[in-house]
Amino acid sequence: MVNILQFNKESWDKLVDAKDRWTIPVSREEIESAKAGKWQVLLTPCKPVPRDWFPRMEGSDVLCLASGGGQQAPIFAAAGANVTSFDNSPKQLKQDQFVAKRDSLKIRTIEGDMADLSVFADESFDFIFNPVSNCFIPELKPVWNETFRVLRRGGTMIVGFVNPVEFCFDSELAEKGIYHIKYCLPYSDLTSITKEERIRLYGPDEPVEFSHTLEEQISGQLEAGFYLIGFFEDFRDDEIIKDYMPSFMATRSLKP
Repeated sequence: MVNILQFNKESWDKLVDAKDRWTIPVSREEIESAKAGKWQVLLTPCKPVPRDWFPRMEGSDVLCLASGGGQQAPIFAAAGANVTSFDNSPKQLKQDQFVAKRDSLKIRTIEGDMADLSVFADESFDFIFNPVSNCFIPELKPVWNETFRVLRRGGTMIVGFVNPVEFCFDSELAEKGIYHIKYCLPYSDLTSITKEERIRLYGPDEPVEFSHTLEEQISGQLEAGFYLIGFFEDFRDDEIIKDYMPSFMATRSLKP
């Protein structure tokens, strides 16, 4: 039996060592621009989040959920927010700490499971930022219930996630630009393929991934009590599939 939380923690720590794209801290120049009010961040891989999706940052209590890596949390802190970065990977949190120390920013970092926010009191935050990351956990309902609990009334949450259709395809053929449906949804690295196949396809250290239905992603938020008030799609920038369909989606939700 795989301890998913521990396995993915170690996987993301190794991705930091490998200098994966999502572990590279922002530059001093980006921080200075954010202090001057000129900034943008990614929730999905390519399309910057619309600025009207964000609250006024000055003085806002912001939770960067599963968002370590020295990228978004430092930008929000430089823009004047009171930022908490909550992530399962200690080394991803160290990237936030690195930027905070380098640029004299205040960022609180806490290691933990995104499905368990019990360390936070009810209604602790004005805004929650959750980039593409819920593909690394098996269940979403606890995330939506917990984020609803810790968000203040009138607060918003923005979430990026993978288009579930992506998980249907034969990954080896997809690398050749051939999109052949092979797997049923919901997909799981632990049950849809064997351990040997996973290692052969992705290597021994890649994080374990799970698809989630759109019903889980969207209706799950609604059932937790959120109102859906924004949506966009995004495309990959490095695979042929970008010519056919969006690979990512993003929602903006309100706690009434």
